[in-house]
Amino acid sequence: MRLALDEAARAARSGDVPVGAVVLSPNGTVLAAGHNEREATGDPTGHAEILAIRRAAGKVGAWRLTGCTLVVTLEPCTMCAGALVLSRVDRVVFGARDEKAGAVGSLWDVVRDRRLNHRPEVIQGVLADECSALLTAFFRER
Repeated sequence: MRLALDEAARAARSGDVPVGAVVLSPNGTVLAAGHNEREATGDPTGHAEILAIRRAAGKVGAWRLTGCTLVVTLEPCTMCAGALVLSRVDRVVFGARDEKAGAVGSLWDVVRDRRLNHRPEVIQGVLADECSALLTAFFRER
């Protein structure tokens, strides 16, 4: 989560919402990282999770990220939760809950919907206070 927080800080420095993500391989090594780049790229899909998943798939050479873990500072939205299911990530670990748009248990629970063919394990609240503080400081300055 500390690496994801470093990525989130990079997003904040570039004027984007401070969310960072890291994809870990099955043996725990870092495959890829990303931070929000929507403002920098003008791309509405430029979320930290999407970028980290794309980069990890590129490094692995396959779209299936079986055995991998995504660590992210903020609970994923519906788009990112869908990408987690479709990429077959085994585990998602997040820090701060997102009561307004979270799709991993807060507002929706896309990743654990029994109607879907893949349901990653969810671990929430890791360094939640630090993750929340970064977001709160960013929005307070705005």
